[in-house]
Amino acid sequence: MQAFYTDHFVLPLPPDHRFPMSKYALLRERIVREGIIAAEDLQVPAAASDEELLRAHDADYVQRVVAGQLTRQEIRRIGFPWSEGMVERSRRSSGATIAACRTALTDGVAVNLAGGTHHAARDHGAGYCVFNDSAIAARAMQAEGRARRVVILDCDVHQGDGTASILAADPTIFTFSIHGAKNFPFHKQQSDLDVELDDHTEDQVYLDMLEEGVQRALALAHADFAIYLAGADPFSGDRLGRLKVSKAGLAARDRFVLEVCQQQRLPVAVTMAGGYAREVSDIVDIHAETVRRAAAVCAAWGAK
Repeated sequence: MQAFYTDHFVLPLPPDHRFPMSKYALLRERIVREGIIAAEDLQVPAAASDEELLRAHDADYVQRVVAGQLTRQEIRRIGFPWSEGMVERSRRSSGATIAACRTALTDGVAVNLAGGTHHAARDHGAGYCVFNDSAIAARAMQAEGRARRVVILDCDVHQGDGTASILAADPTIFTFSIHGAKNFPFHKQQSDLDVELDDHTEDQVYLDMLEEGVQRALALAHADFAIYLAGADPFSGDRLGRLKVSKAGLAARDRFVLEVCQQQRLPVAVTMAGGYAREVSDIVDIHAETVRRAAAVCAAWGAK
């Protein structure tokens, strides 16, 4: 299975910053060390072009991001200080999801070791998200004639509000989000299918609601391609998650989502999305298990 990484595009942050940027390099090191993915199957993606970005974002917003003309309020809403490195990394993260989509359509499954920037809306960024890689990549696959209908399965603990708003009037891309009802963003958008979870939801209820929701989403979407935002932040130890899902529960989630896509012969690109546990090793554990499961499904896909 191929995976795409951007962790060498450094985004310097203050030591007390809440976003664990180190998780990306640690994840890449872990999956190679454990033999989940061979080093030669790790690829650096091309940056998303202006043409690709503009299928999901307003031209004025893209221009101001690139030129460093965002207002102080807009930068605060994103949560990262502006820099040329921030722009390049954001382009590359979207480029990695595009590359993973292209590869998944050939191999069945592929992974972006970052991505899942689902709070970015058409005309603004938010919540550590500058450009919305899922919307950008889904429309890239359509523009390239690789897919007609796409389903986005968002299992990050926070609603994919930016994705929902960008794609609200698009019947060819189905948006599904399972998330904390009372968590960020506090003003929710309307996905094609939203599943809201109470604070402190534990494994069994989470998995029951996930399975019902994903099955319904796939039945309604009539898609020929999927993008799966895995998310490590439903984890019980996450600082921002407010749920009580165990690592085993999240592994079961990954297994279900990826295997149901395999069963329906639905190619799937996987992105990591959020993760804010107190111990970065917990985030890496969860993301690595997602990649491990994706690699297993990819191998099984190729065997059929």
